[in-house]
Amino acid sequence: MSYFDAASAAPLHPVARQALQASLDEGWADPARLYREGRRARLLLDAAREAAADAVGCRPDELAFTASGTHAVHAGIEGALAGRRRVGSHLIVSAVEHSSVLHSADAHEASGGAVTRVRVDRAGRVSPSSCAAALRPDTALACLQSANHEVGTEQPVAEVAQMCREAGVPLLVDAAQSLGWGRVEGDWSLLTASAHKWGGPSGVGLLVVRKGVRFAPQGPADERESGRAAGFENIPAIVAAAASLRAVRAEAAVEAVRLRELTERIRARVPALVPDVEVVGDAVRRLPGIVTFSCLYVDGETLLHELDRAGFSVSSGSSCTSSTLTPSHVLKAMGVLSEGNVRVSLPPGTPQEDVERFLSVLPGVVSGVREKLGAPTAVTKVPASVDALVVDALGRRCPIPVIELAKVIGDVPVGGTVRVLSDDEAARLDIPAWCEMRGQEYVGEEPSDHGSAYVVRRLS
Repeated sequence: MSYFDAASAAPLHPVARQALQASLDEGWADPARLYREGRRARLLLDAAREAAADAVGCRPDELAFTASGTHAVHAGIEGALAGRRRVGSHLIVSAVEHSSVLHSADAHEASGGAVTRVRVDRAGRVSPSSCAAALRPDTALACLQSANHEVGTEQPVAEVAQMCREAGVPLLVDAAQSLGWGRVEGDWSLLTASAHKWGGPSGVGLLVVRKGVRFAPQGPADERESGRAAGFENIPAIVAAAASLRAVRAEAAVEAVRLRELTERIRARVPALVPDVEVVGDAVRRLPGIVTFSCLYVDGETLLHELDRAGFSVSSGSSCTSSTLTPSHVLKAMGVLSEGNVRVSLPPGTPQEDVERFLSVLPGVVSGVREKLGAPTAVTKVPASVDALVVDALGRRCPIPVIELAKVIGDVPVGGTVRVLSDDEAARLDIPAWCEMRGQEYVGEEPSDHGSAYVVRRLS
């Protein structure tokens, strides 16, 4: 079995396993106590904090360990907003932030705060000028991930941090995906991360608050972790997290070159091997191990199951793999195809042979899924008898509306239109994406008695 979902959780690093086992015997006592066992635990905790701080590039007393990366995000946003409540209650986030950031933004907005969600381009990248334009006199905090968790696009953190600093606004950086590869550059104010993303144990997060940043921890007071993370520290897991971060950093430069070559191979060969595929995310400014692509006429859930049966563990942002049946907020914000979405995120040490086997298996898997769904193999070139057609796809989930569109586009003359009726939210994203990929014109969306009508004009 080839595990290709390191962006969700990286396999436990051997150094993390060793450190965890060793510290179970020494790090079980209360580090706040003065007796021998407590002092041993305190030494382990302090050493782990120093190692993690060195990897981040901050002072040890600026770094707190939390119960998870999500907890670090929530605590960081809430504390920074509360600390600057006299300035205002305006929060800035990018449209492609991790759900933990966006959920915090939703909660802030529900409680009366103001939120600006900065748009991204089709590569998933924000522009520094857009972030600067979002700044207001009452802006309390801005949030920007260092790199995207779904498509791997790196964000211009240093430039945005400089603009925020000049405006007197703290910037919180979610560095969960990138910290294992290197420090986050720029004059940021707060930083969060999660150990299971770099091969540490789950249940350990990092929250860094720079000296001089106004910060007011929320919730009941607690003396642990400078009051920023309540509860007894999981010292064995913390030690393992810090040890593995130091270990992956030592390997990062060499491994980044190797994984970047493997993902570049996937980016180049998948469109050549599989027709009607869109590779998404920035082609250059991206993390080494992540490559994401979307396939037309494919049920995402079925595709992932078939790849699993073939021996590959991958993930997806497709609406078909979600219980909500809505496309990934990242793909939606980028305006790219969401159906049949596959994210390949290679863990360090991935053999080249596994990637080659994936590339040999993928075309057959996609073809098989398309055949089951009755997807067209090409646009039909037949004499057209009508100038306009209506496709009723109400109650049918993507990719079916797009498949039905592709089947009939050749039945109208050049200049003729097809109206697709659909009540699946993914159609709002996938039909325009299909038009761009197939050289047809997306006219727009019209209201309908049920759902929406998506109008497409045939150009070729």
